[in-house]
Amino acid sequence: MFESLSEKLNTTFKKLTGRGRLSEENIGEALKEVRLALLEADVNYRIVKKLIEEIRRRAVGVDVLESLTPGQQVIKIVNEELTRLMGETRADLQLVGKTPFVLMLVGLQGSGKTTTAGKLAQHLQGQGRSPYLVPADIYRPAAIEQLKKLGIQLDVPVYPGDSQTKPEAICRDALSRAGSVGADVLILDTAGRLHIDDALMSELERIKEQTNPTEILLVADAMTGQDAVNMAEQFNRRLDITGIILSKMEGDARGGAALSIKEVTGKPIKFVGVGEKLDAIEPFFPDRMASRILGMGDVVSLIEKAQQEFDEKEAVKLEKRLRKREFNLEDFQTHLKQMKKLGSLEQIVGMLPGIGQFKQLKKLKPDEKGLIRIEAIINSMTVQERQNHKILNASRRKRIARGSGSNVQDVNRLLKNFIQTKKIVENLARKGYQNMPSIFH
Repeated sequence: MFESLSEKLNTTFKKLTGRGRLSEENIGEALKEVRLALLEADVNYRIVKKLIEEIRRRAVGVDVLESLTPGQQVIKIVNEELTRLMGETRADLQLVGKTPFVLMLVGLQGSGKTTTAGKLAQHLQGQGRSPYLVPADIYRPAAIEQLKKLGIQLDVPVYPGDSQTKPEAICRDALSRAGSVGADVLILDTAGRLHIDDALMSELERIKEQTNPTEILLVADAMTGQDAVNMAEQFNRRLDITGIILSKMEGDARGGAALSIKEVTGKPIKFVGVGEKLDAIEPFFPDRMASRILGMGDVVSLIEKAQQEFDEKEAVKLEKRLRKREFNLEDFQTHLKQMKKLGSLEQIVGMLPGIGQFKQLKKLKPDEKGLIRIEAIINSMTVQERQNHKILNASRRKRIARGSGSNVQDVNRLLKNFIQTKKIVENLARKGYQNMPSIFH
């Protein structure tokens, strides 16, 4: 996400050196490069011009603080301006008042509306809501079946729609049935086209009139860049959308949509899709996204995800064992399982500050299959072996390798990595691990 833009901006800021005051002369060249980087990221050219002028106005003549370099001073200003551009504060779903609430998803065909409907349903379940999925796309082959499968996977009720009934009738009837299925939020998966036409917009307007939606959320493919912004303008003009969900942000999205769409439409980005799995959706925080663009990471989101996904009882149990220096292969396996809940290693690495400065780490693709192999090896051990790795002689290692579908070298490599990890965590415990702040308390 934003890899190319982040790299170019960081290279530019590193060139700013010296002390004293920032002048037109010493930031002029840097701003030219920032402008070029933003245009290459497919940010709307009018927005780029306005942003650069605002950065220039704020930066020129500012005293460089003793604790900062000129580059850091400009980064601070750019960070604040990018945050303002993307909306400044988190815009949540407005689910207040009489239920059932209606969330109407709109967008072009292929933008990921149906998958996003499933992601939203899981997100709402996590907030104690009872969603109801409504298949209102009667044109795309298998669209209704896809939504039904998502409903089964999530254990969420799905309206039994069919391709013979008009979409507005489906939505209207689903709204009347919501109470009988115990739902308090309807998610309408509407039809899209390869391009915007009057027939599509008229249909969506009829659905809006029949259901009076609480939110009209535009699902836009972030990988289409400026095209997504132009499309958002048209949807907003006809439907008066309330917010935007940017899908496919985990791909090679250049950033243009995220940096332009709020300014152009006046409507906030509410969520971003960051993967194919149903839990791969994140609330959009403009300040955190600006930090990620500038290579400063997003530790806050990482900690929040850890708090949400980690088992607190297991964490406390592990902490006690670390204090007693009793870390074994069972603990190692538990820790790996909890790490997997955070998402892909690539996503986790992307949230760490300063990671973009290390080219060797950026090129490194974390071995997700390696984690599966490690888990298989540990599962092939007996309880006694997991609790005491020292008894793992040559014959036991051969048996474990056969049982896990790996080889003895893989088993030896795992044990070597485990022993190194064990030394590190025990050193932490000896040096006062118990006094370190915990994200669980």
